[in-house]
Amino acid sequence: MSTGATLSLENRRILLGVCGSIAAYKAAELIRLLKQAGAEVQVIMTPDATRFITPLTLGTLSGRDVLVDLFPENAAHAWTQHVHLGRWAELALVAPATAQTLARLAQGFCDTMLAATLLSARCPVLLCPAMDHDMYHHPATQANLERLRHYGYEILAPAFGPLASGLVGDGRLPEPETILQHVAALLQRKAQLAGKHVLVTAGPTREMIDPVRCLTNPSTGTMGFALARAAARRGARVTLVAGPTLLPTPAGVTRIDVVSAQEMYEAVVQHAETADLILMAAAVADYTPVETSSSKLKKHQEELLLHLRRTPDILAELGRRRRPGQILVGFAMETDHPLENARAKLVQKQVDWIALNCLNEPGAGFGTGTNRLTLLHRDGYQETLPLLPKEEAAEVLLDRVLQQTTT
Repeated sequence: MSTGATLSLENRRILLGVCGSIAAYKAAELIRLLKQAGAEVQVIMTPDATRFITPLTLGTLSGRDVLVDLFPENAAHAWTQHVHLGRWAELALVAPATAQTLARLAQGFCDTMLAATLLSARCPVLLCPAMDHDMYHHPATQANLERLRHYGYEILAPAFGPLASGLVGDGRLPEPETILQHVAALLQRKAQLAGKHVLVTAGPTREMIDPVRCLTNPSTGTMGFALARAAARRGARVTLVAGPTLLPTPAGVTRIDVVSAQEMYEAVVQHAETADLILMAAAVADYTPVETSSSKLKKHQEELLLHLRRTPDILAELGRRRRPGQILVGFAMETDHPLENARAKLVQKQVDWIALNCLNEPGAGFGTGTNRLTLLHRDGYQETLPLLPKEEAAEVLLDRVLQQTTT
């Protein structure tokens, strides 16, 4: 039985972008499977895609006129069609997505109908790269993919196998049945947190010694921002309390910028009461100077003695204040006895989950695009995830939290 027969996408509105790749021929079968599952499909082709498969073929299969030109002649409202399509779609899918299109999207160009529509889209976007092995692994392509992940785009990695060049490697467009499964999962995920309020903390805090010096840590906020994006994609109303970071605000997220641990405490407590799910990914300073100098301290002595006091324990306070049904997830960054310390934190802070990462593990910790999390639940459940891009780690963490909530 075809995979499409086991899925229902009844009346779901899918925008399918097809780019100029030999893999464009798979778009015909993909459209057939989407239609068989009940979806409405609007195809947009890049001009180069029409050299590999005709708009007539894809239009016949989809039951809609295929769009190619950014401003088609004699078309009603042609100058705003990309905007209307971006709002019409429940999910945008680009398969195959070429290196050229990935570069366009990463840089924000809108010189094609497909690029302009995706720039206008408010829905989840799934990109399926397809190209030769070396093109896929080129630093420029990987940088573009990383930027697109930060924009919130979903990336379905290409398959390994024989390529059109005669080489064998990464770069094959996944089979239509595989793409269909990902489309169905994304659409299902989109509504998982609809009507819910999710509160996320991210980044470091700064505890000022004087106007030019501070106590801080190397956190970039990448993990917390990934969690905020993931929750927003699932339909949540997301409040992000962020320490000092240069990261852009994720789409659909309300951001509150703070500097010190005290400011983060006040912002979190203010918004926690209405939150259904709280994800405490910020690296909050444990100590702050007792006194902050109003002017720069001069180097008059060989040693400088700072008197420090504890900052508010935000996670412990949330554990004490939590209301019935509220889910509380804390993070633990450890270097020694990680599991022992994480389990103790789970109990002491009265949280549901601890996401543990070890600073001395390669690819985990501060300033990396990846993370290796061990998830601990208060009922004893434990799972160690493989090394993943932080965007993927965020999705898996939310998956586990929601799965545990519904069981």
